[in-house]
Amino acid sequence: MLQYPKSNLIFWEDTTMQSLSERTAGFTDSVIRRMTRISNRYGAVNLSQGFPDFDPPRAILDRLAEVSREDFHQYSITWGAQNLREALAEKQSRYMGLDLDPNGEITVTCGSTEAMMAAMMTVADPGDRVVVFSPFYENYGADTILCGAEPIYVPLTPPDFRFDPEILEDAFRLRPKALVLCNPSNPCGRVFTREELEAIAALAEKYDAYVITDEVYEHIVYAPHRHVYFAALPGMRQRTISCSSLSKTYSITGWRLGYTIAPPEITDRIKKVHDFLTVGAAAPLQEAVIPGLKFGQDYYDGLLAEYTRKRDLFLKGLDDLRLIHTTPEGAYYVLLDISEFGYDSDLRFCEVLAEKVGVGAVPGSSFFREPVNHLLRFHFAKRDETLLEALNRLESLREKIPPKGKGVECICGI
Repeated sequence: MLQYPKSNLIFWEDTTMQSLSERTAGFTDSVIRRMTRISNRYGAVNLSQGFPDFDPPRAILDRLAEVSREDFHQYSITWGAQNLREALAEKQSRYMGLDLDPNGEITVTCGSTEAMMAAMMTVADPGDRVVVFSPFYENYGADTILCGAEPIYVPLTPPDFRFDPEILEDAFRLRPKALVLCNPSNPCGRVFTREELEAIAALAEKYDAYVITDEVYEHIVYAPHRHVYFAALPGMRQRTISCSSLSKTYSITGWRLGYTIAPPEITDRIKKVHDFLTVGAAAPLQEAVIPGLKFGQDYYDGLLAEYTRKRDLFLKGLDDLRLIHTTPEGAYYVLLDISEFGYDSDLRFCEVLAEKVGVGAVPGSSFFREPVNHLLRFHFAKRDETLLEALNRLESLREKIPPKGKGVECICGI
């Protein structure tokens, strides 16, 4: 480094420094979060990053106000406050049909993002292989690479995004250490059937692999579909790390509260990883969320009814605009076919969409291992007025971004 006298200018001479890590050079920043920044730049309605624009339940907010005046401003127990883990164990035991130990099987993390990373670091060594279904939430590939492992991608075949059992077993024949299962799926909204999960379980047992689940949308599953917890399948509890979050269920994405559920011997390793990754989740927020975990079934019924209504409102709007899209079975995302606009880059299309039309979306290519460039992802976890404003702006889509023909056949088969 050189600094000239009486000058604030600093010049870096990079002739002797070693290179940075190869593993961090292998992926980009989060495209999802990048699209939020682009949406903000153009004042677009942000349907890219999946966070609500409505408040959490009143009981949680009231407790947060109380906590701010109480003694919860220092570290809590590293792997989660005792009363929070007990509340989580009681709730999840009820829904999973398992008798969970709050001390031996639960670790509270800084969101499901850390939960997934801690799970991956607990399971995978450098050089191991990990099976990931495609399309996939973008963090999974990065988690695998950061652990020095190699992802094996297995396609979920459109239009219904189901896997081919033979292709999946081919992946297992490569002796992976684990499989990552997002259920309900982000971005395609697939809810895996019990039969499909049992097929995965049989392969995990046959080839002695762990299963890391991401189940943050467990309470947003649309009729007639039903969520089946993978760890509750026969023989799967001992080889499953269940990762989830309180973000989506209680509309508190900024609180960064997640957790893992795993057998004691696995949880003991997760606790060690978590301790050195983040020390612990925010103590005041751990305390404030506990009333939500004590809600009765009526809360979750109401949550599902509200998201069902939002889904129907938004999809009807897309139908009225003659835009081709998927219909999610769970979660709150929809894939839109943009083939008619003839763009080679879906990222560029999303940038133009934000700038000219004023609606933010995520390019589908950020979720697929396959060369997919004609899809984008919207989410509908917004107030009605926000969704209606987005649909109103989309009315001018073909005027502001003129179609160039049908383009390639939609991978969604829709």
